[in-house]
Amino acid sequence: MKKMRMNQLLRGAFVAVIAVMLIGFTVSCSNDDDDNVNGAGKSHKVVFKAIASSGSNIDVAVYGIDGNPTTASSLSGSTWSSPEVTSESGAYSANVAVNAIGADASATLKVQIWVDGELKKEGTSSGQYLSASTSYTF
Repeated sequence: MKKMRMNQLLRGAFVAVIAVMLIGFTVSCSNDDDDNVNGAGKSHKVVFKAIASSGSNIDVAVYGIDGNPTTASSLSGSTWSSPEVTSESGAYSANVAVNAIGADASATLKVQIWVDGELKKEGTSSGQYLSASTSYTF
């Protein structure tokens, strides 16, 4: 008799948990409004830039939008800028990472993400071996 009550209690608890999960899932999905997400449905003009201190040398840059990276290697000089990249409408993020060798231990490297002509995000690094990265969510 006790075993039968325990089985009924467990079944009832299982049904209650499943019901709560289904109701929660239904309520959470009914409130989704992806059109109000910042940047959703719009394309953007994106430019990635790197600026190293004087005497430093930029080696490689990896940049892209939504996991579609482009690698620019065999670079030289203390500045670099990517070609303008147009994001697809609904793109989520832009990312950039740049490596450089500084002139000395006090060298700096700054990477930037420009979206539609505005500076949106910046990352920095300092030292002789420089690696700076940043990402921006539209």
